Amino acid sequence: MLSHICLNWALLVLFTGSTVSELVVIGEVGQDVTVPCHYNVQSRNGITSMCWGRDRCPNSKCSRPIIWTDGWKVTEQHSSRYQLKGDLQRGDVSLTIVAAREEDSGTYCCRVEIPGWFNDQLINRKVVVNKARISTASPHTYTSEQTSAPGNTSESSSTVTRTWPSVSASEAPQTASTPCSGPSDCLDVAANLQNASVSLPRQQQAEHGLYVGIGSCAALLLILILALFLT
Repeated sequence: MLSHICLNWALLVLFTGSTVSELVVIGEVGQDVTVPCHYNVQSRNGITSMCWGRDRCPNSKCSRPIIWTDGWKVTEQHSSRYQLKGDLQRGDVSLTIVAAREEDSGTYCCRVEIPGWFNDQLINRKVVVNKARISTASPHTYTSEQTSAPGNTSESSSTVTRTWPSVSASEAPQTASTPCSGPSDCLDVAANLQNASVSLPRQQQAEHGLYVGIGSCAALLLILILALFLT
């Protein structure tokens, strides 16, 4: 009976192994991801070898190993992207994945080889490497539109297109070289041009009458001088 119980216990330990804990580590593409793993070091004699593997911890060693240490230094390294940056002599054997990629996602095994039967410390870590976050917010766009004053329903924007009456260069009044700044300014310019076009014919008529009067006076004066000369 006792031998049967011992056999069952041995088979249970053999197939289940040491106590295995599993945590999830989340990282981002392009960033360094640190997968934690520690063991207790009470003296220099407690420093021991360990390994990291790309899969769940098997019954012995590490499956698909990526890094090994003898307890003091790294002895084997699958890639320079896998590094142990912690203090090995104090039991910090955390794995750092440099410039993580999406394909680095998966389960990692940290196995600390402690002397004795079935004494190894096994830690499984699930690593999830997500894509880098990209901001989808569109840049702010500010627009400005100048509208006509209330009541002027015929004009709805600051862009006004008008056809002015034809005026010769000598008759055109001097105006500012800059375009009108708004609809009200354009209306003032139109009114001034219309007033100028009406007043110019009146001034021409007055000047024409003045010239006729001066010519008549000169003719009468000339006739009077000739009459005096003859007499």
